[in-house]
Amino acid sequence: MTVTYSSKVANATFFGFHQLLLRWKGSIYKLLYREFILFALLYTVLSVVYRIVLSEDQKRLFEKLSMYCDKYAEQIPVTFVLGFYVTLVVNRWWNQFVNLPWPDRLMFHISSCVQGKDEYGRLLRRTLVRYVNLTSLLIFRSVSTAVCKRFPTMDHVVEAGFMTPEERKVFENIRSPHLKYWIPVVWFSNLASKARQEGRIQDSIDLQNILNEMNRFRTWCATLFGYNWVGVPLVYTQVVTLAVYTFFFACLIGRQFLDHTRGYQGHDLDLYVPIFTLLQFFFYCGWLKVAEQLINPFGDDDDDFEANWIIDRNLQVSLLAVDEMHMNMPHMTKDIYWNDCDARPPYTLAAADYCIPSFLGSTTDMGSVCLGVLSQNMTNSFSTSLPVSRTSCSLTTLMLATTISGSHRTILCRGAKSR
Repeated sequence: MTVTYSSKVANATFFGFHQLLLRWKGSIYKLLYREFILFALLYTVLSVVYRIVLSEDQKRLFEKLSMYCDKYAEQIPVTFVLGFYVTLVVNRWWNQFVNLPWPDRLMFHISSCVQGKDEYGRLLRRTLVRYVNLTSLLIFRSVSTAVCKRFPTMDHVVEAGFMTPEERKVFENIRSPHLKYWIPVVWFSNLASKARQEGRIQDSIDLQNILNEMNRFRTWCATLFGYNWVGVPLVYTQVVTLAVYTFFFACLIGRQFLDHTRGYQGHDLDLYVPIFTLLQFFFYCGWLKVAEQLINPFGDDDDDFEANWIIDRNLQVSLLAVDEMHMNMPHMTKDIYWNDCDARPPYTLAAADYCIPSFLGSTTDMGSVCLGVLSQNMTNSFSTSLPVSRTSCSLTTLMLATTISGSHRTILCRGAKSR
């Protein structure tokens, strides 16, 4: 469900983001339009009541209440609490993305270190990566509503091929009140140790590398489970929500356009439509909606993580890497730069502007300019002060002294006189 627009903003252009404002899927309009319509409707109702329904005495009382709400609503620290809260939520969201479990490193180790092209070797490698994928599936089932809808029971897990019926019996016979995502990790470790004893893994270092990568994978899974278990403190979420809603509840009354003939300060115009109040509602409540969408990225929102796609991709790629691609390599041939010491891939005409010289350091041009100025000053100094025939001067025998007088700088050169 992730909304991707990277190709639309690859280059900075004039009003480059304007084309993104017209999108609906994943947009702030889709998230906020219900609350925005409700706020505008309530504001309109209060405005109509004030202008038409209330008596003169009631209007005076409403005007006092409106000015009171407008004065003290600004004391609610909406910007501070909301900004800090959204920053916290975005950091949690990104950390969860960084810790998504990917089996790529493990499948590379298994494919290269678990030997044997016979049926048992193939079975060994496929079983190892299946345990890896089973571990991530059990975690995703516990944190993602989309995955839980796809695999609501262990029967669906067995039917999908992540677990055999015999493995399910062993799995269910292990009594534990805790989430049992760690059981496939134990199976993986035991099977890898057995492969080492049987000589399928030929070196203990290879076994250690495989187990280290499995521990890394388990850490990713445990981190996702931890984020799902311990969220942002509920009290903080309540404070932020109450601050935003209380502020705009006060704005419903305090931002009303009052009778301009009464001479109230700041009510010289009667525009009927509170443009900047609506914009403020759009920005602040949109800010809150960003946090609401990102606080749990494993739901059904437009920008939530594609957990089901990750499961499909990991299973297909890992099985392909350890089975069909195991020791299956293309024939080695000489590359086109075999006798060329200066290999330079060609550029298309469209990419010709990207062919640039190598960067040699920020002082490269500076050194050549300074050397030219120094040589010119040395020549002038010798020609005016010392006979050329009786003086020898080189870079290794020169002693340079710089004297600065006001804005004028001269370079003195003293050389050893020829004997």
